[in-house]
Amino acid sequence: MSRGDLLSIHPLELKFPFALRKQISCSLQLSNKTDNYVAFKVKTTNPKKYCVRPNAGVVLPRSTSDVIVTMQAQKEAPPDMNCRDKFLLQSVKVNDGITAKDITSELFNKEAGHVVEECKLKVVYLSPPQPPSPVHEGSEEGSSPRGSVSDNGHAAKAFNEQLEAQDLSPETRTHITKLTEEKKSALQQCNKIRHELELLKREGNKSGGGVSFMFVIIIGLLGIFMGYMMKS
Repeated sequence: MSRGDLLSIHPLELKFPFALRKQISCSLQLSNKTDNYVAFKVKTTNPKKYCVRPNAGVVLPRSTSDVIVTMQAQKEAPPDMNCRDKFLLQSVKVNDGITAKDITSELFNKEAGHVVEECKLKVVYLSPPQPPSPVHEGSEEGSSPRGSVSDNGHAAKAFNEQLEAQDLSPETRTHITKLTEEKKSALQQCNKIRHELELLKREGNKSGGGVSFMFVIIIGLLGIFMGYMMKS
């Protein structure tokens, strides 16, 4: 806040959260510390870049007025986000009852004998907030690995099975390995029974006889193994 005798100005730095291709505004608060009418005028070193509303006006005794400064949309950011633009706010006592329409440049002419207070304001660009870094697929902080992999062919299926296996406990992995071995052994027995069944069929055809008791037993065992295999 400025320490002038006429106006208290806050803030003394115009801070703009910089964003490309977007208009950005900030406000100034002018407080009249006197019992007189105080006229003010705002100037800038880069008038094409900023819009000040109002750029001139009157602050009534012991009252407050706001000034909105809008920076036009910018196509590129300055190097190191440093801005050399400056603002100058001039203030002067005026007669009671004066309005903004009565303000002229002559009121702020020091050579004409007017006591003009001046306050220089800096422009500061605030860097935009950084977006959160992307989390790699399959990490503990990210989403479920299944959701990040599409169900597309054998490669995706194998990848999902690999990720699921990484989350299993050692006991569960041992149990799965045991079941896999039992299933493999059952398949081998089933293939052996099928081979013996083919041999019996051939012998039965040669002898011309009916179905033997051993043939029925083998068919039953084959059904048992097939049911066990399906459950596994």
